[in-house]
Amino acid sequence: MFTGIITDMGEVVSVEQAGDLTARIATSYDPEGIDIGASIACDGVCLTATATGRTDDGRGWFQVDISAETVSKTNIGAGGWAIGKILNLERALKVGDELGGHIVSGHVDGVARIVAMADEGDSTRVTLRAPEALARFIAPKGSVALNGTSLTVNEVSGCDFGINFIPHTKSVTTWGRAQVGDPVNLEIDTLARYVARLQDWA
Repeated sequence: MFTGIITDMGEVVSVEQAGDLTARIATSYDPEGIDIGASIACDGVCLTATATGRTDDGRGWFQVDISAETVSKTNIGAGGWAIGKILNLERALKVGDELGGHIVSGHVDGVARIVAMADEGDSTRVTLRAPEALARFIAPKGSVALNGTSLTVNEVSGCDFGINFIPHTKSVTTWGRAQVGDPVNLEIDTLARYVARLQDWA
């Protein structure tokens, strides 16, 4: 489990397709503190560390294997993870950690697209378009995880919904680099999923 509070921005330093996709991600996390088998959310995708080490310039890295199913359901397939791509990273939640965002599983439901951006003072208003099958789970003032970031929905209109990014969020996550047309990993709120399921049975 995760909270959607990003703690590092990593960089894809190698990608290899041999059976599953294998990616190596440079990070400021201490690689000696990453256990093999540990879960790390990479742009909101829960992935398992299979190896760790340091680059020639001393940066820490961890390696992950990514299945074809994960590639097909996330922006790994929709936009591609090329060398140099910057990713939002979060280590798994530990008992006793502060829950600053909301409960995030790291199981991406689908890919949204940025359809509009506008600066409002120092903040940026971003409008995204969700897949039609997921739009019903998104509600004003509800929570979503976008590229692993826990965010509050401002407004909803059909499949479109709006998010506001403050300067701090833009500076410590990849949202400061976002552009119209970008594919975004979308995880709906678990509570919304169960409420909808109960309504289906009512």
